[in-house]
Amino acid sequence: MPEQFEEKIMPVGGQAVIEGVMMRSPKRIATAVRRASGKIEVRVDEFESLIQKHKFLNIPILRGAIMLIEVMIQGIKTLQWSADKAIEDAEAEEAAQKDKPSKKKKKKGMSTAGAVFSMSIALLVGVAFFYVLPLYLTTALFDVEKQALTFNLFAGIIRIAFFLLYIWGISFMKDVRRLFQYHGAEHKTVFGFEDRVVLSPENLKPYTTFHPRCGTSFLAIVMVISLLFFAIVDTVIIWTTGHISLTIRLAVHLPLIPVVGGLSYEALKASAKNLNNPIVRLGIAPGLWLQRITTKEPDAQQLEVAIVALKSALGEEYASELADDPIIQSEVVPVSA
Repeated sequence: MPEQFEEKIMPVGGQAVIEGVMMRSPKRIATAVRRASGKIEVRVDEFESLIQKHKFLNIPILRGAIMLIEVMIQGIKTLQWSADKAIEDAEAEEAAQKDKPSKKKKKKGMSTAGAVFSMSIALLVGVAFFYVLPLYLTTALFDVEKQALTFNLFAGIIRIAFFLLYIWGISFMKDVRRLFQYHGAEHKTVFGFEDRVVLSPENLKPYTTFHPRCGTSFLAIVMVISLLFFAIVDTVIIWTTGHISLTIRLAVHLPLIPVVGGLSYEALKASAKNLNNPIVRLGIAPGLWLQRITTKEPDAQQLEVAIVALKSALGEEYASELADDPIIQSEVVPVSA
């Protein structure tokens, strides 16, 4: 059993990517994908968070906002890398069917600048659809503009409805279903690591795919906290100015979204430490319920990919084991890449 199992379990997490899983430890980000050949290709990025580099940033709310930005940037980069590998396999298969080699150049992974740009576009679209539109509809359809709590309750219900319809709709897509299976594999692997079991598909199969620290649970917490937080903000605005409008709400709310993210991160972190508390269990229940849509039962091969990703993220403890496995192809990328 690896030496780190004798000590406190280090925090690990991850996300599903195209035909694979990304796992993150305090020192590394490892992404493993299953190639068309059956081999598992792994990209390992040595990574150090700004919070680790600068201890003064490790304060409540601020650290959550910073970590969310880092997670989104790295998530988009690893998702793009997995997409590049899938495209390579598709092009190779197409060339083989035409009985000639592919002449297309091998694509490189996304740069940090490219990841930031993609993340910015994704955020703009997400904020417009899941935040601005619910505020507009609540203003246009209901005469509750000066009732802070009621207004934000209606806007929150619309936002939640949009989100549920969105994830329910995409869950019927074949590629998304496979993504959700890898999401389930990621959760089972993290559960197994936290329980200190030998990481194998057989040992991980009994675990549930619903994890309390999942990004889906985080989004559920964000929706609840944003409702309460912005109800308080609107109340202050109405008390101090006697007036509020959609324009004022957008001007004040949008810059405060990172604060909501930071508060939600602290709430998720606190809930993970108090899972036996009945109130906490009630609070995380909606997020776990949502994971019935965003996670699916993985097969043994998908679990194998998630295991390789986690072991690669852990690093030295499993380095020799991974190096001796002929099915694994690995590349290590420095922090600056």
